[in-house]
Amino acid sequence: MDDVNDHASALARRFAFLAEIDGLKAVLRQNRTIGERRRENSAEHSWHLAMFALVLGDLAPGLDMGRVVAMLLVHDIVEVDAGDVPIHGAYDGAALALVEAAAAERIFGLLPEAQGHRLRALWTEFEAVETAEARFAKALDRLQPLLLNTLTEGGTWAENGLTEAQVMARYRPVIERGIPGLWPFVEAMVRRHYEDGSARA
Repeated sequence: MDDVNDHASALARRFAFLAEIDGLKAVLRQNRTIGERRRENSAEHSWHLAMFALVLGDLAPGLDMGRVVAMLLVHDIVEVDAGDVPIHGAYDGAALALVEAAAAERIFGLLPEAQGHRLRALWTEFEAVETAEARFAKALDRLQPLLLNTLTEGGTWAENGLTEAQVMARYRPVIERGIPGLWPFVEAMVRRHYEDGSARA
């Protein structure tokens, strides 16, 4: 009977976690969706990043893409509590790290202990950006909004008045570090965007 109760308790905790992360659908990001021009939410962003990994994974041979996809699916879960902090906004990085760590403790803590530790370890790996998989995942996290901005008349770049040089400075180091061979193609996208006058004043 104890085994049955333990199993039911573990399942209840898993379902509690799954219900809690539904909150990501309500966390709006600055980036706009292509065509509709509405703000994307963090759940959509995470799904899109997982697809980026599946489609672009061959650019990083030898990496564990299953781990990359898992990392991308959990990397923003803390935003259920902490909200989204736009890359182009001003914020206190140390204070944000504390808020996000507390969110990770609470949300991943809803799961059975071993499973919670496993998913939180993926989140921690992504944040630390020390493994090749984390660097690749972080590069995709920077690449996805870049693509959206080039296809939404400048998107957050235009809204925040970013120059071409500022865009290069904010995106290049992360993308180049995680997917070195991709940067020349991405750089050309950015330059084309600014040369065409696509960015709104």
